[in-house]
Amino acid sequence: MEMEEIFDKLQAVADRYDELNELISDPEVIADSQRFMKLSKEEGSLRETVEKYNEYKEVTQTIKDDSEMLREESDPDLIEMTKEELNEAKERQGQLQDELEVLLIPKDPNDDKNIIMEIRGAAGGDEASLFAADLYNMYVHYAEKQGWHVEVVDRNETEVGGFKEIVLMITGDQVYSKLKFENGAHRVQRIPATESAGRVHTSTATVGVMPEAEDVDVDIDQKDIRVDVYRSSGAGGQHINKTSSAVRMTHLPTGIVVAMQDERSQQQNRAKAMQILKARVYDYYQQQEQSEYDAQRKNAIGTGDRSERIRTYNYPQNRVTDHRIGLTLNKLDKIMAGDLDEIIEALIIADQAQKLEQLRNE
Repeated sequence: MEMEEIFDKLQAVADRYDELNELISDPEVIADSQRFMKLSKEEGSLRETVEKYNEYKEVTQTIKDDSEMLREESDPDLIEMTKEELNEAKERQGQLQDELEVLLIPKDPNDDKNIIMEIRGAAGGDEASLFAADLYNMYVHYAEKQGWHVEVVDRNETEVGGFKEIVLMITGDQVYSKLKFENGAHRVQRIPATESAGRVHTSTATVGVMPEAEDVDVDIDQKDIRVDVYRSSGAGGQHINKTSSAVRMTHLPTGIVVAMQDERSQQQNRAKAMQILKARVYDYYQQQEQSEYDAQRKNAIGTGDRSERIRTYNYPQNRVTDHRIGLTLNKLDKIMAGDLDEIIEALIIADQAQKLEQLRNE
């Protein structure tokens, strides 16, 4: 993409920003709270781009004025001051150009959403389930550092204290934007507590990250859902044996099934099952679109295929390697305690660089 095209896009963004400011001042729009919130959100998302674009135009004007002054000025002191200002303006112009290019990268519409995360023990039996529990703790600690709220929606525990599966809802600011790259197969290499010979075993757990679906994102026809109710099993005493509070929902067009028995009432289980079903159906259709997109363009970072091995956690060497970007960090102990910032920031930067390259080649 040529600079001229970039400025055409930036001017279009600035024009839309002005239009939005007019709209959110309109009494009719203010009276319609849903529309007002939607337009205010869009205005907020464009603000940084417009502010930097305006600064870019000011700096460019400064460069033009100073260049003209240098051609006409004869005072040595004034020439020196103007040259200094011109050099600073040119440096700032370059910085702003780079920043504006990044801001023009199409935003993922899900970035500011909450997520539903599913962690499952995969290959490796008991050790895989224990690793799933370790990943769960890692994400909980990371979420706490971010000031997010974590709610366990469903869990299936193993006798050794791990998880066959655990489903979480993580709510807060920009959750999906930071955790979307966790989608995939995570591999652990360590000596299991049950291993008497001290041999290193390899096990895997999978992590699925789905943006919470809103009604506007996915339209599920009630006729497409089959609901079965049954008695909950497990701990809970007489209450569980007497009532059919557990719920199983099947989305017939996709075959997606959600079973929920954690809550005490059928109504609560229905509400949570529907929440997860919506997210899974939305994710299903998004994956199809992403697959079609990736067939045309190779996406190295990707947030799609959960069978893709994305990261290895090597306990004997206190090492974590993210295979997608070739990043190795020798601080596995800190990462498992929720210190994920360095990995997540590196993945975001790599994704931005890739998208920027695509933008420049358009």
